[in-house]
Amino acid sequence: MKTVSILVPESSVLQGIADPRYIFTAVNQFLENSGKSPLFKVQLVGRTHEVKLNGGAFSIHTDLLLDEVKKSDLVIVPPLFGDLNAAIRLNKDLLPWIIDQYDAGAEVASLCIGAFLLASTGLLNGKKCSTHWFFANQFRNMFPEVELVDEKIITEEGHVYSSGGANSYWNLLLYLVEKYTNREMAILAAKYFVVDIGRNDQSPFTIFKGQKDHEDEVVKNAQEYIEQNFQQKISVDDLSERFNIVRRTFERRFKKSTHNTVVEYIQRVKIEAAKKSFESNRKTIYEVMYDVGYTDIKAFRDVFKKITGMPPVDYRNKYNKDALVA
Repeated sequence: MKTVSILVPESSVLQGIADPRYIFTAVNQFLENSGKSPLFKVQLVGRTHEVKLNGGAFSIHTDLLLDEVKKSDLVIVPPLFGDLNAAIRLNKDLLPWIIDQYDAGAEVASLCIGAFLLASTGLLNGKKCSTHWFFANQFRNMFPEVELVDEKIITEEGHVYSSGGANSYWNLLLYLVEKYTNREMAILAAKYFVVDIGRNDQSPFTIFKGQKDHEDEVVKNAQEYIEQNFQQKISVDDLSERFNIVRRTFERRFKKSTHNTVVEYIQRVKIEAAKKSFESNRKTIYEVMYDVGYTDIKAFRDVFKKITGMPPVDYRNKYNKDALVA
């Protein structure tokens, strides 16, 4: 019997608590229906017997208080909600408990932006981690010791797991089901919950916003220049000369502030513009390519696939209904 302890923090997302409980209890039912014994003991754990969420609109009644948990095989850390710094402060008393469970042999999995609470324990330092792409910049700034791979749906390292954004945590839950049971059970659960079991990349869902939550005004000016002139051919030398900074210093400051090299940033701005064009009109791949400043179709396709995880034509067909019909 595997004990799954689902943490119930304050300022957390209701679905991120209910869904893990649902899938592991459902797997128990699947096992019983096939004449086998249930595998999971699922328990909700918190500081108090009742935790109110969403300003009191919902309340969750926990099964056990933190100090009543004798052993966990798996600890689930659900997504937080609202101001993340405030939510972490509100739940700071949970951090030692998570560490103690890990030290006692439990595996720990964060769902979506539950990664912020898990990272606050220090257990992710030096490890790979994913989270919701929308919060990637904030996560990198708050936890520079963690290697964020925000394009990934699932990470696993040193008995610590994380998932990408929002509903992608279902893929992590299926991954854990398969680990603790078998592939057949994971497929059954995927079909029951109507989840695509094969997803491992959230890049197609990412919207590049530009990383401007920093204090380097020169870099911000360079970012704005790139965003306003991305159709043109822009080189690192052009930018360093325009902003009167030695190239090496400019590149170092740009990477430190944005977590992208200058070339990566230019590529991401161009590809974001291409994505929006594919989503909103019926231009050909070549027309969009020229619009965003590329002249080599192979280079455009390669960069587009690297950033979005799919070729341009597949992206257009996925998000543009008119193009797909045509």
